[in-house]
Amino acid sequence: MTAQVPPEIARWFAQRGWRVRRHQAGMLAADDAGLHALLTADTGAGKTLAGFLPTLAAFAPSRLDGAPPPEGLHTLYVSPLKALAHDVQRNLLAPIEEIGLPIRVETRSGDTPSDRKARQRARPPHVLLTTPESLSLLLSYPESAQLFATLQRVVIDEVHAFATGKRGDLLALALARLNAMAPQARRAALSATVADPEAFRAWLAPWGEIDRVAMVIGEAGAPPEVDILLPVEERVPWGGHAAAWAVPQLYDAIKANRTTLIFTNTRFLAEYIFQLLWDANEDTLPIGIHHGSLSKEARRKVEGAMARGELRALVATASLDLGVDWGDIDLVVQMGAPKGSSRLLQRIGRANHRLDQPSRALLVPGNRFEFLEATAARDAVEAGQRDGEDFRPGGLDVLAQHVMGTACAGPFDEAALLAEVRSSAAYAWVDDGVWARVLEFVATGGYALRAYDKFRRIVRARDGTWRLAHPEMAARHRLNAGIIVDAEMLDVRFRNGRSLGKVEENFGATLRPGDTFRFAGMDLAVEALKDLDLIVRAAKRSAQIPSYMGARMPLTTHLAGRVRAMLTDRAGWARFPDDVREWLEMQDWRSRLPPPGELLCESFPFQGRHYSVFYPFEGWNAHQSLGMLLTRRMETQGLSPMGFVANDYALAVWGLKPVRDPATLLSPDILGDEFTGWVQDSYLLRRAFREVAVIGGLVERQHPGKRKSGRQVTFSTDLIYDVLRKHEPDHLLIQAAWADARARMTDVGRLGDLLDRAAGQLVHVELDRVSPLAVPVLVMIGSESLPAGSADDALLVEAESLAAAAMRGD
Repeated sequence: MTAQVPPEIARWFAQRGWRVRRHQAGMLAADDAGLHALLTADTGAGKTLAGFLPTLAAFAPSRLDGAPPPEGLHTLYVSPLKALAHDVQRNLLAPIEEIGLPIRVETRSGDTPSDRKARQRARPPHVLLTTPESLSLLLSYPESAQLFATLQRVVIDEVHAFATGKRGDLLALALARLNAMAPQARRAALSATVADPEAFRAWLAPWGEIDRVAMVIGEAGAPPEVDILLPVEERVPWGGHAAAWAVPQLYDAIKANRTTLIFTNTRFLAEYIFQLLWDANEDTLPIGIHHGSLSKEARRKVEGAMARGELRALVATASLDLGVDWGDIDLVVQMGAPKGSSRLLQRIGRANHRLDQPSRALLVPGNRFEFLEATAARDAVEAGQRDGEDFRPGGLDVLAQHVMGTACAGPFDEAALLAEVRSSAAYAWVDDGVWARVLEFVATGGYALRAYDKFRRIVRARDGTWRLAHPEMAARHRLNAGIIVDAEMLDVRFRNGRSLGKVEENFGATLRPGDTFRFAGMDLAVEALKDLDLIVRAAKRSAQIPSYMGARMPLTTHLAGRVRAMLTDRAGWARFPDDVREWLEMQDWRSRLPPPGELLCESFPFQGRHYSVFYPFEGWNAHQSLGMLLTRRMETQGLSPMGFVANDYALAVWGLKPVRDPATLLSPDILGDEFTGWVQDSYLLRRAFREVAVIGGLVERQHPGKRKSGRQVTFSTDLIYDVLRKHEPDHLLIQAAWADARARMTDVGRLGDLLDRAAGQLVHVELDRVSPLAVPVLVMIGSESLPAGSADDALLVEAESLAAAAMRGD
């Protein structure tokens, strides 16, 4: 499939010393053939230009052949980041102005002034750059059908970043709505790191007609150069994540390069590494920091300095993962393990941003397991392997929001709207019964809430269509619609009001009354979680549950499989540093190394307690959930559990009595009663309910001129949750909250895989003392509540004594 590139566009490429690449011509050919298209191409391959090439061609004089240029909105560009839309606007204006095409380009996001938004609805630009949320809001206006009637193309950038989540659900529903208004519009999705192209083609295709989605594969670029930084005089650390040992070498790398971009996996780590670099910055080099907790003004200031080439280094989090093009970055550094090959590729792609020159990256492992993970990620990148999240059924809370938005635009027929919804792969599963429940919820709030007028948002008219219960509902919906619900911080307080500090709500929600955890150097017992206060008392026994700060990225299943394979690939150990190879050899001699498919459990005495360490390699989230469940089951079996600690690779539990048969702890029925009991007795389901209630529109965060605080929103949702649990436990939003609690908050899918493996291939090894493989997880005990730097310093001391016992050959 080839396309004739308009001569004026071909000349523009030539004037810049470029050529039209095969995949760019392929995107034009697909559009000319009336097909949708999915483009997968390396960073720097000109993906964005490929996505817009059919739009530029439609306005080229040689194609118009004397006809007037298209009127009205021609192309929608949807990106996950507002900053990306602004960046694309800058890059798109260059060819438009230099070729002399009559195309008006504008952006639309939450930051766009209201008068410009109103003008865009009345006199739209030819190309509108927006986000999924802003598109959904635009569809809620009565004039949307007229606005989108002329639409020819929808370009979705960085599709891998959001298609599998709730923002992807929202966009899928918006695409279905657009298809009804402008059936002629073609869809194009762009990504450098799609793991399962067929699944993304199905997501992109209306009615799942995958054959209507052309697969366009980008020209291969120069392979990236990925190195792993190792200590010059020291050994690879046993524990910790900060990789503070590397700062002197990292500073040397910054001095040796023009611009270095340093990625960390958490905001806390970004701040810590930034501070260490400043302490080492004897040359007073301009070094910046960028993460989501900084003010918008601070982020814009740093982005501007980077764009002007004024910074020598920038420490950043995932806030800069995506394709903002800064050109002259010649080295990307990943502090700690990358957690996935696609994430690593995305970050490497920030360097150089040119297809024919290799991107350079440096991986800095924080500990020995992270060295294996970094090696696995480098191997996966070299092999061209991608990973990513799987698609799951679309969320009911998002569907409810979409129904309300549709009603804001005008009356709708429920059968016609259901057909629209089902045309999306994310919601093809919605049957008549589920649809009736969604409509009932939007109309009344559900059976238990129908007596309250405030929950009556839509009504059925005499002609059978649904419409708004009151015109003011439209303004309230637009004020509150959206998908991103901010995670709150919880105040840890004694009942007398004394505050000990804050923990992330994601952690606090997993606790139930009576649970003990360590925080601020104290062992604490949970009394209650009320609004945003975690009420505690001093515990009478040592803390059982580790606390932590900072969201954790999950280790991908693909990368975990590669690390497992490395453990038993003894021939491959020759490429490892001496201390890592000796660690694995001593483990192999003293115990065993688990091959893929096996679940190893080691039990041994240590400091007067009995420890059992499991090695599932299923990621921290799944291990943390399993630790909660195992300690409850150990209590039931009379094993007197005292605590647990988890990392991405292992889970350690300990108690006063030894675990003789770990198979009884890991039977699959633990995901039945114990899991249900934990989710309901802790605050997990309550917190999941708050999020779906906000997204589903049951609770409003904002009223005209006034925004509710997080505490007020939590108070409102807690009251409704208690009513529904008592009077309507099968309520639509309770069902949606359970889906979130299973999939997102506890990683129950990976837990199920783990338990299946345990049922078939659990190997239990009893030892007389700690094993080498157990050291990295055991040195974490008690460190989670410390700041990143203090924790790593404490780990070094603890690790030496543990390692001495583990690595003895007797």
